[in-house]
Amino acid sequence: MSTGASSGGPVNRRHFLRQGARTAALAGGGVLLGLLVGRTSARGTVWQIDPQKCVRCGNCATSCVLKQSAVKCVHAFSMCGYCQLCTGYFEPAPNDLNTGAENCQCPTAAIRRTYVEDPYYEYTIDERLCIGCAKCVEGCNQFGNGSLFLQIRHDRCLNCNECAIAKVCAGDAFRRVPVNQPYLLKAISH
Repeated sequence: MSTGASSGGPVNRRHFLRQGARTAALAGGGVLLGLLVGRTSARGTVWQIDPQKCVRCGNCATSCVLKQSAVKCVHAFSMCGYCQLCTGYFEPAPNDLNTGAENCQCPTAAIRRTYVEDPYYEYTIDERLCIGCAKCVEGCNQFGNGSLFLQIRHDRCLNCNECAIAKVCAGDAFRRVPVNQPYLLKAISH
């Protein structure tokens, strides 16, 4: 029989199996601890979209695990020009500047247009209707000032360990942010 390296005694089958079981238990405990630490650190963070990286691909509307996406369009009113011809609200070549569905970008009529005074209008988002398709965001970024952008609404989001939208995000715009600062606001470009 051979001698054991740590005990100096013979290595038998029982000793070998006992050491193997201890090693496996320690390794399994380490894996479990690693998973728990990962989940604990994930609890302190939430998923969010970086508006500077978003390419408005449309995946937010279709790839969320929820029936209606947790991603919603938000409006940075301080950046908005309150234009009569809002390219986030209207199709690129509208028939007329009225609220008819044939003239509007949003497929669910989630953007409300309210007259302020000539020539200004205010645009607000009804998040219950917004599906996160980014059509308005695309129009606003192409021809406007970019005051419309997408954000994950945390009262709806499940904060999945591996976000289904993040996995297919064309712009790699999803990232984890601290739970005490869950929104990434769009800044005015200089």
